[in-house]
Amino acid sequence: MVFKVTAPEFEQEFDRWTDALEQAKALVPNYKGIFQEVRILEDDELIWVKDRFHRYPQFMGPGTYNRLARLFLQEDLEASAQIEKDEVSEQK
Repeated sequence: MVFKVTAPEFEQEFDRWTDALEQAKALVPNYKGIFQEVRILEDDELIWVKDRFHRYPQFMGPGTYNRLARLFLQEDLEASAQIEKDEVSEQK
């Protein structure tokens, strides 16, 4: 899976959903125009968009929110396990 964050004059790819979401949220305050929006695409399909017409970000497609929430938790668990592994290896 490749996640791509796009906005006016910005485009970057990420391997992790969490990283893409953090970048997108950081960009939102910079785009205040009516037709300016921040998007996240997964394998070139729109899955997340934040624009001025909606107070909260919109998740596109049925089941997208639930799938991405599970992915967020999975990535967090993997990151925590990696931190613990690094701490153990540093103690040796």
